[in-house]
Amino acid sequence: MIVNSIILFVLTFAAGYLVFFIPKIKTQFFKLSLVFAGAYLFSVTVIHILPEIFTEGKDIPFISLFVLAGFFIQVILEYFSEGVEHGHLHNMEEHHNHGRNKWLGLLIALFIHAFLEGTLLAHPDTIHSNESSYSIFLGILMHKMPAAFALMSVLICHLKIKWKTVIILIIFSLASPAGLGLSHLLHDSQIFSDKVFIILFALVSGNFLHISTTIFFESSPDHSFNFKKLFISLLGAMVAVLAEISF
Repeated sequence: MIVNSIILFVLTFAAGYLVFFIPKIKTQFFKLSLVFAGAYLFSVTVIHILPEIFTEGKDIPFISLFVLAGFFIQVILEYFSEGVEHGHLHNMEEHHNHGRNKWLGLLIALFIHAFLEGTLLAHPDTIHSNESSYSIFLGILMHKMPAAFALMSVLICHLKIKWKTVIILIIFSLASPAGLGLSHLLHDSQIFSDKVFIILFALVSGNFLHISTTIFFESSPDHSFNFKKLFISLLGAMVAVLAEISF
């Protein structure tokens, strides 16, 4: 748990801090990296998280409704987060009109989203201890790194002050490790039962379904055929399958 938390924090923070060195990233490259991460996240959700939820949660009435609820919770969160979760970038050289304190709603929405992601990494211990979550960990990491970069591109447009944006980046980077740590604490102290964790994981899987499918829709808004996107999507899915088999 400690190692995963450190890796999550360091790589998320590093990815966000890169915005000061690469203020203008190639949009095409960034979109393809998002498509890869989205395909991976979608595949892991379908082949790992959902089957496990429906198997372990078969005694929980209407468990599928919690997956649906998680999907729409993410819709609400994105109203405040400006789509940073799926890579909405702002060019720092362009002028943007933002509400004075809009960054606060952005941070709260992203913190909730990232915190919930972190809780999912506790699932081998809270459901059963004989299975790892490395494939899920890799998916969350690939999702959080571009999100951190996109977050910083938005924050710089909001705040214009470096030290404030760095503090917010630190808070965002700590969100998933905090979710992971609190989940372990609640499980070890038996405050939450296994059924509560399964419901929580169902909500997070709904989040993942919304984010990953939104990435696909936004990467080709005119629905035109794009061979690069198709290839990267299939590659992301194949890597997810291989990670699932390997780990």
